[in-house]
Amino acid sequence: MPPQPPAVAGVLLAAGRSTRMGRPKQLAELAGQPLCLYAARALAGVYSPLLAVIPPGAVGEGIRAALADLPFTFAVNPQPELGLASSFRVAAAHLPPGLDGASFTLADMPLVTADLHLGLLSAFRETNAPVVMAAYGTGEDAVRAPPHLLRADLLPELLILPDADHGPRRIIAAQGNSALTLNFPAAMLLDVDTPEGLKLAEAALNRSV
Repeated sequence: MPPQPPAVAGVLLAAGRSTRMGRPKQLAELAGQPLCLYAARALAGVYSPLLAVIPPGAVGEGIRAALADLPFTFAVNPQPELGLASSFRVAAAHLPPGLDGASFTLADMPLVTADLHLGLLSAFRETNAPVVMAAYGTGEDAVRAPPHLLRADLLPELLILPDADHGPRRIIAAQGNSALTLNFPAAMLLDVDTPEGLKLAEAALNRSV
């Protein structure tokens, strides 16, 4: 029998507090659909199993309902006010055993496509790099941002991340030149933090139709 491809989970980080939006941005309507559904569908087209980290209460229940047609399991971050690192910790605690890695993406990045995820996954399968991450743009202007694909041996380190409103920068930096970065168009970087960002996302989606 041919060897099985690496089992890589797709993790949707959707527990943000939406302080700049003024309402739960995960459920904000974007072209007639909840914002979080775009990132979730892109993940679901590539990875298995799937995990979504959600906030407690009504917003979390709304996200569950929005993703009901996709095969996600859910983990509640009881204290999303502690920052993004807390959602990485919750995800690491709820990922199943036996994985080869996990890719983490944000629920407020609707322009990240399944093709981008396929690029990260293909590079991981080819190289077994400890980290495969995205950079948006080229040269000195490129911006590194999620998704981040981490090899399984790094996942336990997420459990001890200190509180911070960013991802596992220390873990990624520790990999040095072993970390692999793939470049994608700068326009895909858009993350929706404000009502203006939501309008920009809708305009970008309209251009891509």
